[in-house]
Amino acid sequence: MFRFLPYLKKYRIYVILGPIFKLIEAVFELIVPIVTSLIIDKGVRQGDLTYVWHMGGVLIGLGAVGLGSALICQKFASIASLGFGTAVRNQMYEKINTFSHAEIDRFGTPSLITRITNDVNQLQQAVALLIRLVIRAPFLAIGAVIAAMLIDWKLGLILLVATPVIALILYMVMSRSVPFYKKAQKKLDRISLVSREGLSGVRVIRAFSKQEEEQKRFEQAASEQTETAIGVGKLTALLNPLTYAVMNLAVVAILWFGGYRVDNGGVSQGNVIALVNYMTQTLLALIVVANLVVTFTKAAASASRVNEILDTQPAVTEQTTQKIEVKTDGKTPKILFDHVSFAYDMQAHQSALYDLSAAIYPGETVGIIGGTGSGKSTVAALIPRFYDPTQGTIYMDGIDIKQYSFEQLREQIGVVPQRAVLFTGTIESNLKWGNEHATKEQMEQALRIAQAEEFVSRLPKGLQTEVSQGGANFSGGQRQRLTIARALVGQPKILILDDSASALDYATDAKLRMAIARETQNMTVIIVSQRANSIRNADKIIVLDQGHVMGIGTHRELLNTCPIYKEICLSQMREDELE
Repeated sequence: MFRFLPYLKKYRIYVILGPIFKLIEAVFELIVPIVTSLIIDKGVRQGDLTYVWHMGGVLIGLGAVGLGSALICQKFASIASLGFGTAVRNQMYEKINTFSHAEIDRFGTPSLITRITNDVNQLQQAVALLIRLVIRAPFLAIGAVIAAMLIDWKLGLILLVATPVIALILYMVMSRSVPFYKKAQKKLDRISLVSREGLSGVRVIRAFSKQEEEQKRFEQAASEQTETAIGVGKLTALLNPLTYAVMNLAVVAILWFGGYRVDNGGVSQGNVIALVNYMTQTLLALIVVANLVVTFTKAAASASRVNEILDTQPAVTEQTTQKIEVKTDGKTPKILFDHVSFAYDMQAHQSALYDLSAAIYPGETVGIIGGTGSGKSTVAALIPRFYDPTQGTIYMDGIDIKQYSFEQLREQIGVVPQRAVLFTGTIESNLKWGNEHATKEQMEQALRIAQAEEFVSRLPKGLQTEVSQGGANFSGGQRQRLTIARALVGQPKILILDDSASALDYATDAKLRMAIARETQNMTVIIVSQRANSIRNADKIIVLDQGHVMGIGTHRELLNTCPIYKEICLSQMREDELE
């Protein structure tokens, strides 16, 4: 928790002044029972209405000052806590943006969302309560006990005995509740995961008529969360009855023995009422302290989860942020894989790619083909350093890609991922992700190459057409063509198409490949595909199976030398179409 203090540095004046104003409120609150006692003893008992009105005005004044102090503190607490939450979220988001795909995979998107929203909210709430109550509540409880002892130490002993008993009850209940709060955070992660998978995959779920199974899966996650909440509820349900029972017994004892003391002239009736008020103040203060413990317990669990993000070191880091000088002679491979292997999970002792050695020269079109899980997308992800190889080295223009800054490396590469992702805005704003200074002519050329010009031109607003969340207002094929156009706008030296034409029909796919070959002659193109037709005309084809390289060559060469490649082709084409 202490590592978050720097985030409050900007708001230290509010953090200091807030508790001071709360102390002012507490002081005036402690004075109220004394004034009430005076009203009873000197006003009501003696029938002095003027004194009652006068002291009543004093009570109103005390309440007004206390209210004003509380409102000021509330404002300061809000400013500090909201500013703190914003700063922590910004820092987390900045940190997450440095993560490689390995860290994203390890944490999972639903967990990251929960941490940056719910967990930070818990910390934010803890900061607000820290400013408002962490000093006020103990001060009020201790002050009430001291004031009671000053009024009458014999009756004050009742309050002195009752206070630790109530504190013990609060401790016993709260200490047993703490583990449940930690479990609850994990259950929320689970609900977030199931919800996200269900909502993002709703079309697949309906296609396979799995609504009922998914509903049961969600209900199970929700049920587990409910059971945890019930566990907490059973414990905390004991809190109020037990504490109020002790308080009521203490109040009865004060009234009982206070009556004897009044009869003996030891205390006044107003003193007894003041003692009862102090008893109530003490109980409420202790309950506030208990709630603070609950809040800080939740915050501690959330803090550890937030710290886990902030303390994680990305597996992929850049050695420099400066651009390095690159000299090319046309003979050096644009990309060279030198005995490259990769494993997503080192502890599983199973690699996704084994000992890949291949050279891709400038201007070449290279196809990568293989079955599901063969490692095709892994190769594509290694080039822009979304992951780093576990063994071997990848060179670009004769230089280890680790020596490039991320910016210099990735500005040369246009990646079109398997899943077409569009962002809320317009078609133009999405295309300018590839080049924020792109002209209209450059965008239209990219759309033309990507076979998207025709459908975009038919839209009433053209490039200014709104894109809804995730591009839901476009078909799968349209989204893929727009993402290809977005990559082409940047005019990259290397274009990676990671199975990015899977939603296109064969005719459109063929036109796309022809346009790319015609319009981007100096561009190195890497096509990852399961369609043999998509890569048959490539200058070079890499065939993968279970992460192993089964063959490298042209379409004709591989038909004669690579049985797996021929088998893939025969599964998609007639034998007379192979040539």
